[in-house]
Amino acid sequence: MQTGMINSAHLATATLSPNPAFSVESRNGRPDFELAAALQKVSPQQQAKAQKTATDFEGMFLNSMFAQMTSGLKGEGPFGDTPGTGVWRSMLTEQYSKNFASAGGVGVARDVYRTLIMQQAKTTLRTA
Repeated sequence: MQTGMINSAHLATATLSPNPAFSVESRNGRPDFELAAALQKVSPQQQAKAQKTATDFEGMFLNSMFAQMTSGLKGEGPFGDTPGTGVWRSMLTEQYSKNFASAGGVGVARDVYRTLIMQQAKTTLRTA
């Protein structure tokens, strides 16, 4: 592998992501040189698309998790036990999940993003 050939300048340029959740600086507390090398092969448009896809995926995951957390609540909250309570709670959990995911989430998006970028870099190598 050529990951040892990546210098700190390459790593520094790869970490200038608009979302700190997608920075290359650490993987398990250490620099992720493999991802830094892959980012050099993937276009900025593909990187942005991968970030959005990863964040959306984490949002769906969190929405499912929050829906399960609130599924047992009956007759509580500001609307009591009305027919609209279920709809209101589903919209509330959807907004919670989107906010959590866009604020950095729980780490699912970071791993999904890394996987997508690594796959894109391998595809770029095969077509080049």
